[in-house]
Amino acid sequence: MTQPQAQTAGAGAEGGQAAPPEGGGGGRSTPKVSGDRVAQLGPLIALILACIFFTTQSSQFLQATNFSLIIQQVMVVGTLAIGQTLIILTAGIDLSCGTAMALGSIVMTKLAVDSNVPPVLAIILGIITCMIIGFVNGGLVVGLRLPPFIVTLGTFSICLALTHIYSKDETISNLPSVMTKLGESFKIGGTAVTYGSLVTLALFAFVWFVLTQTTWGRRIYALGDNPEATRLMGIPVRKQLLMVYVVAGVIYGIAALLLIARTNVGDPNAGQTDNLDAITAVVLGGTSLFGGRGTVIGTLIGALIIGVVRNGLVLMGVASTYQILITGILVIVAVSVDQIARGRA
Repeated sequence: MTQPQAQTAGAGAEGGQAAPPEGGGGGRSTPKVSGDRVAQLGPLIALILACIFFTTQSSQFLQATNFSLIIQQVMVVGTLAIGQTLIILTAGIDLSCGTAMALGSIVMTKLAVDSNVPPVLAIILGIITCMIIGFVNGGLVVGLRLPPFIVTLGTFSICLALTHIYSKDETISNLPSVMTKLGESFKIGGTAVTYGSLVTLALFAFVWFVLTQTTWGRRIYALGDNPEATRLMGIPVRKQLLMVYVVAGVIYGIAALLLIARTNVGDPNAGQTDNLDAITAVVLGGTSLFGGRGTVIGTLIGALIIGVVRNGLVLMGVASTYQILITGILVIVAVSVDQIARGRA
């Protein structure tokens, strides 16, 4: 109970009568829409409205092949956004996710092609590389109590430089089939669906289960909502936060494999703006930048909003510059809605 509420309750008790309900008018209070409800329904409504709009603008939009293409286009950013969601739920942020993914993809492909390392082992080493980056990020945030924004801004540049140094600015091709397998597709009713898309959806489902049905997941929400109260409950806050960054790094490694499967090459220039797209997907999905509130399903919807908007604008013949403009506007609107929702909560 806040101090103003306590004072109001005390005044009512001293006067021997209850305080009148807010809004007056025959004893009825004005109904309020909760902030959580706004955060949950807003992204879904936005996705539906976007689909309706682009359906009226292009006859190709509703085709099954086009929706399959949208899912393929967002599977890499969507996977990055899963790890980003875990970190933002703790009231942190990770600006290095895109370049960490790029470094992991270069480690995988260069080891397999130039060093003749078995492909499966090369994939594991690439994922471990991303995990180490997550450990470094988490260690600096937890150990030195540095702001996540500053730490990950630094590792963004470090990963970018290491990617170009290790690859010698060369695109790595002629990859083993094991690395590109997830880019292959199968038919569902005549529509091609890639295995990588299924991996992304399965990862969303798994992380949703962890966040909603396990103690570890509930601790993430508690950590983002009130870290001091979480510590007083006996939860090892520092260990929990470090583990979140490590798990996010593993997810970035999976995204690196999906990137390779989609492009069939190891590209040192990949991922440089994917960190912004991942953060955009999380914010559009209703996860609060202040931590403690949001869902990974919302992040999936946010990633789909990005894919739908970009795909629809391409079908309409809109230049890519305007696509970036509209995406920026969407981010500002989403953060504004988050602020309003926090005020209503």
